[in-house]
Amino acid sequence: MKIAIINYGYGNLHSVNKAFEKANKDFNLNAKIEVTNNPDHINKADKIVLPGVGSFFDCLNAINSIDGVFETLQEQVINKQKCFMGICVGMQLLADIGYENGENNGFGWVSGSVEKMKASPNYKIPHMGWNTINFKNSHLFKDINENSDFYFVHSYEFKTVEENILASTNYASKITAAIKKNNIFGTQFHPEKSHKNGQQLIKNFIDW
Repeated sequence: MKIAIINYGYGNLHSVNKAFEKANKDFNLNAKIEVTNNPDHINKADKIVLPGVGSFFDCLNAINSIDGVFETLQEQVINKQKCFMGICVGMQLLADIGYENGENNGFGWVSGSVEKMKASPNYKIPHMGWNTINFKNSHLFKDINENSDFYFVHSYEFKTVEENILASTNYASKITAAIKKNNIFGTQFHPEKSHKNGQQLIKNFIDW
């Protein structure tokens, strides 16, 4: 099995790669993991991971600036239905529209919008640190205990319909923590920074 982690200049590429390599080794999964932005290599992958750190606008422009990358992602994920995982902004980009640094169209793969989190006197923005998540029954959360903690760093949230929400967390209000639609999976939290729970989640994705 080949897993492509997309390199477009944004995202914790080193941390994500190391986390996938560790899960691959520790769970004896025998996957081949590659960080790449080469469309030919992405085409040959069995599963695709899109990390993201930074703003919706910057990440979107960075992907669109690399010849063939978005078109290849569209073909492999939407048309060929390959398993896909978006992390943080890599998940947010899947929305119809994002409102960070203006109004920008997203991939449109999962219906919804990315909006600024509402300020509250008792809750700082960005939302940064460990938060307990509540998740629906899914292979992707197999062997992860209910009310487990994952690590978040974000100021914008993905608003979508309930049927697309796989997990949520409570901050100043209820926030989408993970989404799933068919072969598409995304997390607002960072599994690569979430220690044992993150490793189990990555293992589950590789097995998915």
